[in-house]
Amino acid sequence: MFEMLERPRMGLYEKALPNEFSWEDKLKQTKLLGFDFLEISVDESDERRSRLDWDDQEIYELKRLCERYEIPLQSMCLSAHRKFPFGSLDPDIRAQAATHMEKAITLAYKLGIRTIQLAGYDVYYEPANEETHQLFIQGMKQAAKMAERAGVMLAVEIMDTSYLNSLSKFEVLNREVNSPFFAAYPDVGNISGWNYDVSTELALSMPHIVQIHLKDTYKVTADYPGQFRDLVIGDGDVDFDAIFSTLKRTECVVPMVIEMWAQDEHWRENIITAKQRLNQVCARATMPALFAAENAA
Repeated sequence: MFEMLERPRMGLYEKALPNEFSWEDKLKQTKLLGFDFLEISVDESDERRSRLDWDDQEIYELKRLCERYEIPLQSMCLSAHRKFPFGSLDPDIRAQAATHMEKAITLAYKLGIRTIQLAGYDVYYEPANEETHQLFIQGMKQAAKMAERAGVMLAVEIMDTSYLNSLSKFEVLNREVNSPFFAAYPDVGNISGWNYDVSTELALSMPHIVQIHLKDTYKVTADYPGQFRDLVIGDGDVDFDAIFSTLKRTECVVPMVIEMWAQDEHWRENIITAKQRLNQVCARATMPALFAAENAA
């Protein structure tokens, strides 16, 4: 059941839960852990890309499960384009990128997903150049038109590679695409990891931000490549106090997702630790707690 909240709506990244869980288990755990929604992953693996080919029976069975547990799939992390990028010099791969996009928008429409997060890579497994960059822009324009027709928001993730690792770079891309259904989905860990001032970046793009990934990272240095995943929130270099002070100052209340990975048997403990630390950050910023006390432990 939807209710207006005094705090941002909080989501959990699907990969923070064990992969062997059934959908019912994932939704049940998301509810028990005190989250408002689950972010479904459609990555480059055959297993998760096959979700784009679910038939209506599979789609609506999952939607009914979401309704039963009152945990919607509010957003989709669509990282399948890492393997099939819009910027590829191979026209067959670009055609596959467009097909994945069309199928993802259709799936989102049927499941009630509001936002699809796109990977901000022109290419990933092949060399990048000016041509791959221009092809990526063309692909984003094509994708935005698909999204406009469906009324589903596309939001580009600020990434862990140098191609699109800041909201400043997103603003340049955004002017090229120029669509009301094309927005930003910043990952504060990635922005921090590349040594940008996260608070300045968030303030710059606030009118275009529709959702935020909360993740911790270690920063890139001259002799260290950084670490962009597998950290519990609070264990890395990200200045969450500065980030939440900026969110309060700019009156930003968009949904946020805890992005973590279930690497071992401590996955639940790690999520609880992250929630407690984020509540402490909110207290220092004199903001409403993100998680109720009974769900923070």
